[in-house]
Amino acid sequence: MCLAIPAYIEQLTDGNRAIVNMSGIRKEISLALVDNAVPGDYVVVHVGFALQKLDPIEAQHTLAMFAEMSSLNNNDTA
Repeated sequence: MCLAIPAYIEQLTDGNRAIVNMSGIRKEISLALVDNAVPGDYVVVHVGFALQKLDPIEAQHTLAMFAEMSSLNNNDTA
């Protein structure tokens, strides 16, 4: 199973790369597959590559669903 996660671009770095924030986890990724990505954009990230830009409202909706699923999972294990 593959999972692509919405990430917020915080800053651009050298060589078509960026630092992104994925729910508090900062990571450097490649922007080689996405045109015109800038800080403030959301992108879908899979195995260290941004695959496409994502609408900010859709990104927030998806992140909220992930948080809800995590909360439900944590309640099941308590």
